[in-house]
Amino acid sequence: KMERIASFTINHLNLMPGLYVSRRDAKGDCVTTTFDLRITAPNREPVIDTPALHTIEHLAATYLRNSESKEDVIYFGPMGCRTGFYMLLAGDYTSKDVVGLVTELFEFVRDFKGEVPGAAAKDCGNYLDMNLSMANYLGKKYLDEVLYGIDDSRLVYPE
Repeated sequence: KMERIASFTINHLNLMPGLYVSRRDAKGDCVTTTFDLRITAPNREPVIDTPALHTIEHLAATYLRNSESKEDVIYFGPMGCRTGFYMLLAGDYTSKDVVGLVTELFEFVRDFKGEVPGAAAKDCGNYLDMNLSMANYLGKKYLDEVLYGIDDSRLVYPE
């Protein structure tokens, strides 16, 4: 019998958009913290369409790897269910520790204009599948509904 993975034990019927610690993994002295950046309410709001998801992924990866935290960034990518993203950082963090970084990241997504980084045939395997205006919209939604004025109800997984 296979073990259920931790993310499948969260009650998604109670899960609101937020910024959560999904898991912490230790390997020797190194801890990796995985964050759940939940943009839409699972099973209650429309999921993020693939072009917007792809655009946010390009913008976020570019922003994070140029940020003050770049040395700690391991990965940023979409959830399969398309309700948000996973961000992996080297280090033992709480969700509160990264509110500033994630807020700055989504202000970048909200305000970005022009050519999406890496949106060229030589740089990306599906470069035409982008929607910047929807990415801007979702960045604003996440900031306004979650990140600005965030409290523990959106920082800690519900019971």
